[in-house]
Amino acid sequence: MRYFDSHAHIGLIHDDPIEQLFAVKEAKLANVDTIISINGNIASFEEVYANLKSADNVYHVVGVSPSEVLNPGTDWEEKIIRATQLERVVAIGETGLDYYRKFGNKDAQIELFIQQLELAEKCKLPVVIHNRNAGKDVLEILRDKIPSRGAVLHCYSEDWEYAQQALKLPLYISFAGNITYKNKNSRALLDTAQQIPLDRMLVESESPFMSPEPLRDQRNRPVNLPHIVSFIAELRE
Repeated sequence: MRYFDSHAHIGLIHDDPIEQLFAVKEAKLANVDTIISINGNIASFEEVYANLKSADNVYHVVGVSPSEVLNPGTDWEEKIIRATQLERVVAIGETGLDYYRKFGNKDAQIELFIQQLELAEKCKLPVVIHNRNAGKDVLEILRDKIPSRGAVLHCYSEDWEYAQQALKLPLYISFAGNITYKNKNSRALLDTAQQIPLDRMLVESESPFMSPEPLRDQRNRPVNLPHIVSFIAELRE
């Protein structure tokens, strides 16, 4: 079986470019042969893109994450537009809302989110969406502003009722290692993974975060993606 990692922060797994390439190569040996490299700020994108230029099985997403709302960088919109002209840059993001960490304030996060949704429409690209404790606002904004090329709700953490509303929009839902955890929210997440149409489902490592069971105490890497796929396959019989 071949695997597609739809969300990995390769630049956060290792600082060293040789180690970044090794993470890609070890994943390929485990049949994780396509990886989407996610970058949440322009400076990190430029460095990681250069480091992985020879890795033709890695595609790139560039944007400003909610964590950067207080310091998105100068001329960040123009820099994103220029970056989208590069080879294998396939989406804008990750962008979205994070009310758990309380980066900046809600209004500033929402403004930054909407700006990138509009930028994605201008560039004719999809967006990768971060949502933490902000599901209501994320969905309301997407209903009005989702770009024509659609979106991915990454590291999904809502319930099936929310998913049914979201799937009325042109988007995919992506599951990460948290689906393998046993906690107070696991039942709602498992219900969603059981019922979502397979043609609207993606999987992701979310490296270096959220290592799946039984590797939860380790730093995550794309090579661990098959653990998530196996868990979902068993869940869906």
